[in-house]
Amino acid sequence: MTRGAGNDQQLIADLVLSGGGVKGIALAGAVAALNDAGYRPWRVSGTSAGAIVGALVAAGLAGDALTEAAMRLDYEKFADSVPLDRVPLIGAGLALFGDDGLYRGDYAREWVADELAGLGVRTFGDLALDDPQLPPSRRYKLVVTCADITLGRLIQLPWDFEPVYGLDPNEQSVADAVRASMSIPLLFRPMKLTNPMTGVESTLVDGGVVSNFPIDSLDRTDGKLPRWPTFGVTLLPDIPGPDGTLLPRWLNQILPAPVHVLEGVITTALVGRDQANQHKPWVQARTIEVTSDSVGFTQFSLTDAQIRELHDDGYSAAEQFLTTWNWQDYLRRFRRHPS
Repeated sequence: MTRGAGNDQQLIADLVLSGGGVKGIALAGAVAALNDAGYRPWRVSGTSAGAIVGALVAAGLAGDALTEAAMRLDYEKFADSVPLDRVPLIGAGLALFGDDGLYRGDYAREWVADELAGLGVRTFGDLALDDPQLPPSRRYKLVVTCADITLGRLIQLPWDFEPVYGLDPNEQSVADAVRASMSIPLLFRPMKLTNPMTGVESTLVDGGVVSNFPIDSLDRTDGKLPRWPTFGVTLLPDIPGPDGTLLPRWLNQILPAPVHVLEGVITTALVGRDQANQHKPWVQARTIEVTSDSVGFTQFSLTDAQIRELHDDGYSAAEQFLTTWNWQDYLRRFRRHPS
């Protein structure tokens, strides 16, 4: 059984990491602080940026090693424009009306694949858990949230590989699932996944469209008390605000009004549902809220100082959260046993 922070005994926790674009650096800072306080993640649920950091955490990175990985990621390369950028303004605008989006997302996918390979992880089979208390389909260290706009539903990978797509989850690429989870509409090219049984090709986009912060994704469904805490880390601010722009400012200046409306719809989808949920007392009680308005969530041109500031914002937020966290009090207030 886990005990409160400050004990010498190693603590166990599940983690839910929200999306947030480049602000995902702060997720790494928050997880590093939890590690330094003695917490060992058992499972991680992530969306978009949270899927990137979550994959590294599930593969075994912690503390300083996780911080170093976040620092060596070249965020400017995330903006790997589609080939139409040979005609800079017209090409970028056309990409928004096609299937590609503004950026390819190839760098992000390859970076994640290389980092995971160095940790001995390629497929979800490499992240399998020996945990008989979990349903067999959910015995994995990582789950990432996507949106299937072909089927019109929330997708959680690897859990949905077999029942939805007829695929063996143990054989599926972790990097591909993470890349699908970060496919922000308009910005990044969506991912495709074909069901070999039906031949239906699904289009997968950023999980934030349906749930940017799936705080309840790792909760028990059998009515029993949780074995240990689930900590959430969330990044996105209220909108409208300084981060309310999805597309680069230079591109916004040349696009017609209908695109701005679509941008607003997507931005609201990414943050609106979870903003409402986040203010519920039982969600706030286990959520680390990182406040950082120094950069926008699609501001890929970051200085070293900004990267460090984002990381430290996450670390400080988790440290502050732990000063008031009490596991037994949380159980008493929000997880009373049905008996």
